Amino acid sequence: MGSASLLAAIAILALGLWTDVHVELPGQLAIGAVVWALFLGMIAPLPASERRLYLACVAVATAGELFLSLVWGLYTYRLGNVPMFVPPGHALMLMLGLSLARRMPESVARAVLGGAGAYTVLAACYGLDTLAVPLYLMLAVSVLSLPGHMRLFASSFVLTLTLELYGTTLGNWTWYREVPWVGLVTTNPPAIAGAFYCTLHALALAFLLLQKNKKTAAMATP
Repeated sequence: MGSASLLAAIAILALGLWTDVHVELPGQLAIGAVVWALFLGMIAPLPASERRLYLACVAVATAGELFLSLVWGLYTYRLGNVPMFVPPGHALMLMLGLSLARRMPESVARAVLGGAGAYTVLAACYGLDTLAVPLYLMLAVSVLSLPGHMRLFASSFVLTLTLELYGTTLGNWTWYREVPWVGLVTTNPPAIAGAFYCTLHALALAFLLLQKNKKTAAMATP
């Protein structure tokens, strides 16, 4: 992602969330249409493999949002739905994560992930955020499964924590203190919420890798 596209993605996310809290459903649908149009326009010139990566991210994000918000009830959006701009917003976050990862030294990535681990232990011990434990395990599985993308996971973690703080401060969505079904507690937002995003990115990357392996196997078959 070039500098112009990077700034465009940041502006789309920031402005879209700010606008969302000032409109009702028709306005929210309009925001969603604009974000979708901009997202599709941004991926149109990309190679087919990269387009598949971002579209896979959107597909998994849609399923994840429906489950986490509407079924599990971890958090709720302002209008009680899943806004149409959220799934492509996840793909934009992946774009930003990949861009930042190329600029992030590995030592910084290790410090970010290590700091998240230290927070998890302290927050769980003091009963502040016991949901952090399974979330950090999800993050660890993503990193261990795709160690070559450690900087992506670290950059995504930082970016998504920033996004979560911005969105919850504005009132776009709210995380509940009591976690349904499992008897855990968390904060609004959870400091380890980035683990959800990192898992999403890991699944999208795994899908792309699977597609490449299938293509390689097909080409090798006489």
